[in-house]
Amino acid sequence: MVSPALEPLIKELRRKSWEYKAKIWKDIAERLETPRRNRAEVNVGKIAKYTKPNDMVIVPGKVLGGGEINHPVIVAALSFSKKAREKIERVGGKCLKILDLVKINPKGSNVKIMR
Repeated sequence: MVSPALEPLIKELRRKSWEYKAKIWKDIAERLETPRRNRAEVNVGKIAKYTKPNDMVIVPGKVLGGGEINHPVIVAALSFSKKAREKIERVGGKCLKILDLVKINPKGSNVKIMR
């Protein structure tokens, strides 16, 4: 059962996937339909390890504050812990909602999915 709060987001991701022929948004919608306990929880340190400066990353779950990051990245997620948001923004990165990333990059090109 999908959370009623997530239904509009999932519906919009599927619509954008069809509209822009971007499979990434359908993939993210399917990941968000899974039970909450199966959603991604990614630490900032993992994002730092697998990205380069100014990469775009999407986390179909929550970003946590574990680890350090020393380069700016654009991260879209369902939610961010306070520490994670501080660490990402301190180095010049951006924390976005998932639909904000869709608006910036409708085709989803060069977006890394972290889980």
